[in-house]
Amino acid sequence: MKKALLLLLCYASFALSQAQAPGFPCPEKLTYQVEWRFVNAGTATVQLVREAAPNGWNFNLNIVSAGLVSRLYPVLDNYKISTTDRFCLVNATLDAQEGKKHSVSKLNVDRTHNRLTFDEHDLLHNRSETKNLDIAPCTYEIAGALASVRTSNLEPGRSITLPVTDGKKFVQAKLTAQAREPLTVAGKTYQTTRYEAFLFDNVLYRRHGRLLMWVSNDADRLPVQFRMMLGFPIGTVTVSLIKQEH
Repeated sequence: MKKALLLLLCYASFALSQAQAPGFPCPEKLTYQVEWRFVNAGTATVQLVREAAPNGWNFNLNIVSAGLVSRLYPVLDNYKISTTDRFCLVNATLDAQEGKKHSVSKLNVDRTHNRLTFDEHDLLHNRSETKNLDIAPCTYEIAGALASVRTSNLEPGRSITLPVTDGKKFVQAKLTAQAREPLTVAGKTYQTTRYEAFLFDNVLYRRHGRLLMWVSNDADRLPVQFRMMLGFPIGTVTVSLIKQEH
């Protein structure tokens, strides 16, 4: 469930064009409702703030389960990511409490040698795993990739590939802009572009599945909704925007 929620909240792609819309990037806080099999599964918040020095961005992502999901599989995830001004990964930390598991994962980039170090520590069993990867000069973690697609003007029918990592694997992932369409979320209708990110089927993740996302076409370029469609036992998870704050 952790990967599903983080992926839905955070994934997109590098910009085809580096020209930025006037409304984004800027400091903001976005709140989402998470729905699993048409049941309220919890809330998630993504906050973007300026990094004072060096000139870059910090992301804070928090996921808290609710209702039936909390009884079946409680989730309390806190994710902190630092990036450059172009949203390339600098470092990240995930403190994940899920079910009976509790782990802390850290990603650190050596930009001089284009190397990434991934450390994961199981706090309950006192076990650790370390991995080193060769990466591209500007590699995106999921949150930075989302921010990048919000600055792009990828037209429907066009695709791009981008360097993405989850710490355990580095891939060139494909993103396709599929169509422009209206989408109503929380009583508000947005004019959006629908994208599909190809991360499953042994790309970044082994599981078979599809990931769709809708981004508004206005200056804010809001990630309005994410939908991940997986097989049993997860099924469909939908993450919908319910509040935007500056």
